[in-house]
Amino acid sequence: MKEEVKIMSDGKSHGQNLFKKLSYTNYNAWDKISEEDKKNTFSFCEDYKDFLNKSKTEREFVNETKKLILQNGFVSIDEIINSNEKLKEGMKVYRINRNKSIVLAVIGKESPDSGFNFLGAHIDSPRLDLKPNPLYESDDLAFLKTHYYGGIKKYQWVTIPLALHGLIVKKDGTSIEIEIGEDENDTVFTITDLLPHLAKNQMEKKMSEGITGEGLNILFGSMPYNDDKVSEKVKLNILNLLYEKYGIVEEDFQSAEIELVPAVKAKDVGFDRSMVGSYGQDDRVCAYTSLRAILDLKDNNKTSICALMDKEEIGSMGNTGAQSAFLEHFIADICNLSTDNYTEFTLRRCISNSKMLSADVNAAFDPNYPDVYDKRNSSYAGRGVVLQKYTGSRGKAGASDASAEFIGEVRKLFNDEEIIWQTAELGKVDQGGGGTIAQYIANMNMDVIDSGVAVLSMHAPFEVTSKVDIYMTYKAYKLFLEKI
Repeated sequence: MKEEVKIMSDGKSHGQNLFKKLSYTNYNAWDKISEEDKKNTFSFCEDYKDFLNKSKTEREFVNETKKLILQNGFVSIDEIINSNEKLKEGMKVYRINRNKSIVLAVIGKESPDSGFNFLGAHIDSPRLDLKPNPLYESDDLAFLKTHYYGGIKKYQWVTIPLALHGLIVKKDGTSIEIEIGEDENDTVFTITDLLPHLAKNQMEKKMSEGITGEGLNILFGSMPYNDDKVSEKVKLNILNLLYEKYGIVEEDFQSAEIELVPAVKAKDVGFDRSMVGSYGQDDRVCAYTSLRAILDLKDNNKTSICALMDKEEIGSMGNTGAQSAFLEHFIADICNLSTDNYTEFTLRRCISNSKMLSADVNAAFDPNYPDVYDKRNSSYAGRGVVLQKYTGSRGKAGASDASAEFIGEVRKLFNDEEIIWQTAELGKVDQGGGGTIAQYIANMNMDVIDSGVAVLSMHAPFEVTSKVDIYMTYKAYKLFLEKI
């Protein structure tokens, strides 16, 4: 005879209580946070949206960051070096690398030998770059040739309004910054597509082939210059307008960095305004929360460092990416200015004892495309900051794979301080994958784990995040800097 289930004083069975005690479940963060935190969440995300609108390129992110940190008492570390001063507890320093990456530090109580606490994010995003010789005329229309940057779905970039951002160094050595398409009265640019009536052959192609890389040409003008002796009158009119407004000639494109990004402002998403939609949230959502975490730091035993790097979307290559020596040089300078007897071993001990949250996004589970996700091991919008033990693809290739000990340390910290968090992989095992700067930091012999915000429509011109995840990520980053 089946034994009767015993009901406990709380109205639940012993088995129900035991299952709750022993099993693991992540929760919707909106159900768990206080009313005060809800207010703080919405307020924080208003500042975040404003920052996104001002920093659509890595150069602009650095410029906006510099404005904020100077208001918060940061000084250039090179000023400290030139003055022969030493760094002391509480001092705030920074260094900018070629206007495309920036590293910040708040000096802690402990010596460099004990290691530093790091947040590391990237501030570049997928986009369209102009080619060195971009401008041409075809059939009474002027176009700009582009080369896409990072992993994009090409078809997502046609027939949407695009803004032009960048820097041009003229032949006399002077430079000018250009931003066209962000003001509501500005002109915008676009890439044309075939009408459905004539797209039979195009629509029979694979999605990856319907729009080609060489087909991502920016519509730039159509009015001819009034001179019948000129063969390319539309191109000449464009060149003349550029010269009149900016004083540039066609050769100046050779020494320019000009990017095309969506001409769309960051917006609330959902009738409940619970989400943020914007271009470039991978990875500026984690870069901004990292920046705010170090700006709002109140007390840190170890020196806290926030590294905001370039070039992650193309492998962190180059002298502004995470694979460059820039970060290590900055750490060496901090060690040297914090000790009386600096040696190479000081730097080695510091790096080996340091710990980092690689502040990068994860793919949020999308119910519209469930087949590519492992639901039990996916991140979800609205369930808090994501911890990702490893990235990589197809057998963890290119992953750093954080140790159980380090994950346990971070997990305990988050649980003790009531940070709402979740764990995830990036899709099914053989479906794909991705990488972050974590692998390059791990190669320095530093403990590192990926941690960030879950994103819907990642790498699209309009990405979506949950506001509660953004705020919880900020709280997690600040706590890590203060207490790990």
